[in-house]
Amino acid sequence: MTVTVRQPGLQTTIQSRPRTGLRHLGVPSSGPADPLSMALANRLVGNAAFEPALETTLTGVALEFHAEATIAITGATAQCSLNGQAVQQHATVAVVSGDVLVVGAAEAGVRSYVAFAGGLLADRVLESESTYLPAAFGGYKGRALIEGDDLSLATVSSKMVFAETPAEFRLPILHAWTARAGTSSETTRLRHAERLFDQKLTVASRSDRMGIKLDGEPFEIESDRQMPSVPSFPGTVQCPHDGSLYVMSVDAGTTGGYPRVAKITRMDLHMLGQLRPGNSLRLIERNDDDAARELLEKHAYWRAWLPDIAEVI
Repeated sequence: MTVTVRQPGLQTTIQSRPRTGLRHLGVPSSGPADPLSMALANRLVGNAAFEPALETTLTGVALEFHAEATIAITGATAQCSLNGQAVQQHATVAVVSGDVLVVGAAEAGVRSYVAFAGGLLADRVLESESTYLPAAFGGYKGRALIEGDDLSLATVSSKMVFAETPAEFRLPILHAWTARAGTSSETTRLRHAERLFDQKLTVASRSDRMGIKLDGEPFEIESDRQMPSVPSFPGTVQCPHDGSLYVMSVDAGTTGGYPRVAKITRMDLHMLGQLRPGNSLRLIERNDDDAARELLEKHAYWRAWLPDIAEVI
């Protein structure tokens, strides 16, 4: 059972579960930039949260099917069609051989997710099918999809359950965002560190799966520029000596040599995948205890629709 890529878009990759427990070996986590949206798409086709699916970037994707399949689309707000007729996001969609699905350009947000009942067959490397582009492994030949690629679908039961994401679980895709964040031992390297949580930042054009630059009033750094490389994780906010802020994302390296001045809390990391150049972002300060409590509250909320939510966020 195959699907042919007719228009690959700016950057469409296969993503699956993150690679965990390997950062000490220099292997980043990878996986979906917005794991919550991907989990929602997989939920609609009866898959586990991290069954291999497609992640598009800004310009969408066009696919031609050569067999019956069941799919779902979530993530960035986009106009989607099947054989020229509009189809909904957040709803199970049945396709047959010869059908052409078009996921349009993102109107809000950055990344759309297309899940397939049974998942996609992909290269499994270090216990995950996720594509890690800098090292060219996982996914489909370790690269973004190109026109003419044939993707293989897993064989699934012909009995499908059709569903829609309940309204209360449809993630709002915004132009102005807030994310909860904590300070670190290196926050004190900033002069006027209180401005971390007291200004509106703007997502810069220099943003991808490696990291996201945030424009705002530059900070002054107290540093001799001799800081050794130290561990970093997705959500780490670094501040180089030009005073700009950079948020590390899912494909970011495992170490860095700039002050780690903040950390986006675990519960809000999924937002990073939808931050679009020009969007605004405010950081809201949380201490460790409050962040842990609010994470458990978020898990409790989502568990009614996504039972495996604790694996997702």
